[in-house]
Amino acid sequence: MITVTCAIIEHEGKVLAARRGAAMSQPLLWEFPGGKVEPGESLAACIAREIREELGVAVAVGERLPDNVHDYGNGKVICLVPFRCRLLSHAFALREHQEVRWLDPAALPGLDWAPADVPIVEGYVEGYVKRRRDRGKSGLSL
Repeated sequence: MITVTCAIIEHEGKVLAARRGAAMSQPLLWEFPGGKVEPGESLAACIAREIREELGVAVAVGERLPDNVHDYGNGKVICLVPFRCRLLSHAFALREHQEVRWLDPAALPGLDWAPADVPIVEGYVEGYVKRRRDRGKSGLSL
């Protein structure tokens, strides 16, 4: 099994979705950016490094969300480990992805996601809706 981290980058109420390049595996599908953990590397260090390498920005790594184990059926099994992150810099330089979009969390399911990311999207959106509902009950605003 290959351990892969991904970043759910939040900024001003929006979430970053990245579209894979045409030359990548799973071309043109959407994903939360990230990559493979290197030997001896912590999960948090991995996601910070991957975002710097792929997008040219720095992030603060926050809450770890539930993992998703996905079997691609060709002997490749990954454990996708998502983290909520926030931007520390804003000058994007897309090195692997075709495009990025900032979306309202409720709009995330409308994209064509890479299969391993689908349960991550669903869990994140469910948690987002729950957090909004809880804030409404407490009288707090977003």
